[in-house]
Amino acid sequence: MTPLVPAVAGALVVAGLIGLTLGLRRTPPTPRRARPGLARIAAVTPRTRALLLTGLTAGVVVAVLTGWWVAALVLPAAAAGLPVLLSAPPSTARIDRLEAMEEWTRALSGVLTVGVGLEQALLSTLRSTPQAIRPEVTRLVSRLRARWATEDALRAFADDLDDATGDVIAANLILGARRRGSGLAAVLESLAESVAADVRARREIEADRAKPRATARWVTIITVTVLAFLALSGDYVAPFGTPIGQLILTALLALYVATLVWMRRMATGAPLPRFIGNTVTQGAS
Repeated sequence: MTPLVPAVAGALVVAGLIGLTLGLRRTPPTPRRARPGLARIAAVTPRTRALLLTGLTAGVVVAVLTGWWVAALVLPAAAAGLPVLLSAPPSTARIDRLEAMEEWTRALSGVLTVGVGLEQALLSTLRSTPQAIRPEVTRLVSRLRARWATEDALRAFADDLDDATGDVIAANLILGARRRGSGLAAVLESLAESVAADVRARREIEADRAKPRATARWVTIITVTVLAFLALSGDYVAPFGTPIGQLILTALLALYVATLVWMRRMATGAPLPRFIGNTVTQGAS
């Protein structure tokens, strides 16, 4: 059995684990008409391609210098997968969106206090909308200007936000559009306070989660540095140059990757279920 066969087999195990990690990443579902999945994949392809090319180049160099052919497949997979495993989870972006919803809801409440109608208030908040939800609010304003029914536009707005808190905001606006009462501003102000408290709590939790993530990042950097130094400078890791040794090394690396996957899964919270919008209605039917 040539050394390349077990090396390729072991590398495929690591690549499979990294691919499984990428596949299990929690991402909020989006309507096809709003943001196709293919467009999102195409947006990250150049970065992933560059990482794979860099890792492949480094892997070939290491394989030629040390005879460890497993590096030609492990290093590209690690270059593309480790940044994902050690980066901040999607929950950080969700917190920014929640904070943007709170600011927009508070601004909308302030506009309603001067006595304008709901539709005019929605149009007036476009200029001061936070960047995190500006595309969604822009589509809402465009629908209202296109003479959509207010309730239909707000349900589509909830689909665009694709968030349980966004559903609460849209539901209150729909009730305000139906009843046309004077208490909507006070309701939105109270809702903004509730969302602000939620944002503060989530930021404190995320700050606590960032500490073990930073520790794992430094441990990974130190481990990779030590392995590279030992592989190029001494006989300590010489047994790993054999076919069996490369299989054992691959198994150890796979266990380390599995640990990183487990840590990331623990730090990724499940999003709250939605209850309003056309997407939810179609899913229930």
